[in-house]
Amino acid sequence: MITLAMNVISLSRFQFAMTTLFHFLYVPLSIGFGLMVAIMETIYVKTKNPVYLKMTKFWSKIFLLSFAVGVVTGIIQEFQFGMNWSNYSRFMGDIFGAPLAIEALLAFFLESTMLGVWMFTWDRFKPAVHAIFMWLTWLGSALSALWILAANSFMQHPTGFMINTKTGHVKLTDFWSVISNEQLWYQFPHVIFGAFTTAAMVVAGMSAFGLIWKQNHEFHLKSLRLGLIVGLIFAVATIAAGDLQTRYIIKDQPMKFAATEGIYKNTTSPASWQAVALIDTKNEKVDQSIEVPYLLSLLSYHKLSGSVTGMTKVNKELHAKYDKKFGKNMNYYVPVKTLFWSFRIMAGGGSLIALVCVLGLFFSRKKKNTLLEKKWLLWVLALTTFLPFIVNSCGWLITELGRYPWVVYGLQTIADAVSPTSTVGGLLFTNIVYFLLFAALGAFMFYYARKTLKDGPDHLEKTEIYDDDSAVDPLDQEVFNK
Repeated sequence: MITLAMNVISLSRFQFAMTTLFHFLYVPLSIGFGLMVAIMETIYVKTKNPVYLKMTKFWSKIFLLSFAVGVVTGIIQEFQFGMNWSNYSRFMGDIFGAPLAIEALLAFFLESTMLGVWMFTWDRFKPAVHAIFMWLTWLGSALSALWILAANSFMQHPTGFMINTKTGHVKLTDFWSVISNEQLWYQFPHVIFGAFTTAAMVVAGMSAFGLIWKQNHEFHLKSLRLGLIVGLIFAVATIAAGDLQTRYIIKDQPMKFAATEGIYKNTTSPASWQAVALIDTKNEKVDQSIEVPYLLSLLSYHKLSGSVTGMTKVNKELHAKYDKKFGKNMNYYVPVKTLFWSFRIMAGGGSLIALVCVLGLFFSRKKKNTLLEKKWLLWVLALTTFLPFIVNSCGWLITELGRYPWVVYGLQTIADAVSPTSTVGGLLFTNIVYFLLFAALGAFMFYYARKTLKDGPDHLEKTEIYDDDSAVDPLDQEVFNK
């Protein structure tokens, strides 16, 4: 019976992780692409350069597809709250429902409506007005992220609530406390800046592929430079926001932080940083490691002194705090190896993105553009297209796995949140169906993006630019004349 229950929990967790990871591939991409397309159209409005109009229309194809796939996977994800995590939905409904309702009725409504207006009014408004619609689309997507992260931040750091003594469920008592949650305002900048970086690097990377395939040089060079400029700005901003969030986690979720650094025993002051380590989770120790003196203290406290609490001590503190409350002896150790390596991939990948942006901008500067002569750098830029997705996924793993064994930190465990009616057979079937669906969507997205890039920007229908600042499709103009 215990084994069966564990299988239900494991399959439910795997299904939610699979859905969320796939969903999170496209959400940052669509949020970031809204900004990139808005910038491109704004530059066109200011400069009247038709290349930027072509950029706007070309890159919006990728944006629209990422938006559609993100919506589809998001709907599937929400269904799982009722199917696999019904106990969680009942426990958290009063809190979780409010920000998600606002997200759907306000933010997503704004985003989807403005996107529809933007798509079908190219010849109805002046370019400056038309560009505003895309900025509003981007604003809606950013607000959507804010409200979803408000719900997630409560799960990380509950605030503004009380426990209903009759039902045992969480009851909202202070909505302002939920949206002013300190966790939210450390998490949101990190996520949103990462989204902008993702889209910028996809534009730059796909443009590099276009240059390798010897397509329209002016179009791809302008797209690449714009992607690299935006990518560098927000890669640095993401690193800075991540530093602030990490320093907050040191005091708010010390087990998560200690796991990302592979620390079992309390460190001395100053603390060395383990660049790589062989971790023995069974015996709760680090067998071998390569350490950099002083660096962990510097990263954690921004000074050359300070110690870090190890997982062994944190585990004892959590046992003392929660075992009696929940009436059971729980395991508070998080997946240490996963968090340790995910953190290094995330931090290293983010730094590598910033470095690639610097190199690309240096060799593509206008006066001494030697980028086309450096095929190795073009290939590095092209392959960097995929790096932000890996970085984002690792960041999500750290965020979610780092609060194990909790679904809602300190209030509800994973075992208590799973649906009591879920079965192994049903979960196996839906896991297979979802996997095949996601694989098909991912393959189509990759195929469509590659085909769009292969066709090139010159495949777009020619657009005429008129002195009255309006852009009219030639086909529409021909019909109008008749």
